[in-house]
Amino acid sequence: MYLYLCTRIFKKILQKMKNFLFSILVLFTFSGVFAQVNEKELLKKNEEAAARLKEEKPNGWFKKGTFTFLANQATFNNWLAGGQSNVSGNVGVNYDFNYKRDTWNWDNKIIAGYGLTKIKDQVMQKSDDRLQFSSLLGKKTSVNSSWYYSAFFNFKTQFDSGFESGIKTSHFFSPAYFQFGPGMLWKKSDNLKVNIAPATSKVIIVDSQFTQNGSSFGVLQGKTSRFEFGAAVNAYYKFKLMENVSFENILNLYSNYLDVPQNVDVDYTLNIVMKVNKYLSTNFAFQTIYDDNAFSGFQTRQIIGVGVNYGF
Repeated sequence: MYLYLCTRIFKKILQKMKNFLFSILVLFTFSGVFAQVNEKELLKKNEEAAARLKEEKPNGWFKKGTFTFLANQATFNNWLAGGQSNVSGNVGVNYDFNYKRDTWNWDNKIIAGYGLTKIKDQVMQKSDDRLQFSSLLGKKTSVNSSWYYSAFFNFKTQFDSGFESGIKTSHFFSPAYFQFGPGMLWKKSDNLKVNIAPATSKVIIVDSQFTQNGSSFGVLQGKTSRFEFGAAVNAYYKFKLMENVSFENILNLYSNYLDVPQNVDVDYTLNIVMKVNKYLSTNFAFQTIYDDNAFSGFQTRQIIGVGVNYGF
């Protein structure tokens, strides 16, 4: 009898130990699973935070460019309402190479474009011709500030000769515009910035052949250059209206202290890109210039067409 009771007690103790060990095993198993899940989530969050930090504050060089080809065609044959057959094509390059390191920021941009239009029974003409380079160097006033001490340099010219009423009026590097000076930069991001330079030098260079009989692009007769000193404001703002539609705004203002400072030079460009897919898009470009030394009124340029884009 005694042996029987001992055996039963031992079996109950053994069963309790099995249940206890099983509970411990289950607990450790679930703890391990939860730990793995938490570890994966933590790792993912760390990777996302590192990616955001790299995107917001990249160090070193960041380079990005887009090559665009736009084409337009209109054909009329026995069209009673009237119209002229024409074909046009434009190529463009928009390239950024920027450098960041701690409190230093150096933004560089190259914009180049060239286009031709052929209207039936007429001589082929330019529809676009520009070469621009801008460079902006900034040093933060404090670590967490959006303000920088800055210095900028802008250069602008054209590739090909220009004609007016069959007379050649310009060619490569004539005219050529240079602007440079110190200032203050407010930069919220790479897509939103304003530079104010109250002590800006501006130089305009023109070939002597275009100033023999009068002034050209503000350069006086018999001269090959013009120097100006004034204030410049350069602003850049790019945003997405929707997922596949982007607006790029570039505004340059300049006032010459030495000659009629109230007549502010204006150069505004709007680029709209409506992406169809990775390579195809509809592009619209509008530019207006006011420079009373070159022309007493607004100069305007407008291009729209279906484009082939290649990013590099």
